[in-house]
Amino acid sequence: MCCPSATFAVWSSAWLHGAAASDDALDALLPWGEAHDVVAGDPATAEATGLPADGTGVVPVAELLAVLRGLGASGGHLVLPVPGDVRGLGTGPFATQALGAGEAVLFTGTVFAAVPSPVAEGLVRWTVHSRAGSALTAPQPEYVGLGEAEHGLTAAVRESAGALQAMDVARERSGVREELSARLRSAPEPAWPPQMPARALRVLARAHEVGAILAMAQADDPGGAVSATSAQQRSAALRPLADAVRAARRAAVNEAVRTFADRADRH
Repeated sequence: MCCPSATFAVWSSAWLHGAAASDDALDALLPWGEAHDVVAGDPATAEATGLPADGTGVVPVAELLAVLRGLGASGGHLVLPVPGDVRGLGTGPFATQALGAGEAVLFTGTVFAAVPSPVAEGLVRWTVHSRAGSALTAPQPEYVGLGEAEHGLTAAVRESAGALQAMDVARERSGVREELSARLRSAPEPAWPPQMPARALRVLARAHEVGAILAMAQADDPGGAVSATSAQQRSAALRPLADAVRAARRAAVNEAVRTFADRADRH
C-alpha cells in the first residue's frame, strides 16, 4: 500500500535499528518493481556518499542501505508533496524531482533524501540528493501525530460526502462495490516488518481504502456536475479528502519509523 518511498522508509528504518534483515528489506521493495538501482543526483552527492553520479553508472539498492549506515542515518521520513504543499522539501533539484514523483524519503540525521522513479518496466531508480543546509538546518516536514491524522481522515470522509451530496454529485452507480474491490486488489501489497505498530497498519489500510474511493471519484465522469462551476466545486469538495489521505499515510509511516527508533533506544 501507499508507495515505494513508504516501503523504503519503514524497512530501512527497521534495518538500521536491528529490527529487520537486509534481505527482507530488499524483498519488500519487489511489489514496486522487479529491480531497484541507485544513483546520486549530482557530483557533490556522489562524492559525499560514494554512489555513482547520474549518467555514470548505477548500483543495487542494497548499496544505499550500507551508505545510510555509514552516514549515521537514524531512519527514513516519508514525504508526499503535491503542488501547493511542498513543506519540508526546500528548493532545488530534489524538491523538483520529489514534487514530480509525488513522494520521497528524507533520511533523518543526514542532509540526504531519495526519490524513486520508474525508468523501465519492472525497474525503479532511486536518485539520492543532498538537501540544502545541514542535518540540523535543512527544511523539516511538519509533524502530524497518528491520532490527529486518523481523526482528520474520518472527518474529511464525512465532510466530503456531505459536500458532494449537497451538490447532487454523489450518486450510486451499478458495479461500484465491484470496482472498488478490483482497485484494492490491484494495488501492490508490500510486506511490513513484524514489529510494525498495529495502529499504523490500521491507519494505512483505512487510507488505502479511502484513497481507492477517492481515485474512483476523481476518475468518474463528473457524475452530475453539469457545468464548469460544478466541476470546480466537486474538485474542491474532494481536495480535503486527498489531503487527509496523504496526511494519514505520512503519519502512519513516520510513526512506525519512530517506534523502531524508540525500541532500539530501550535496548
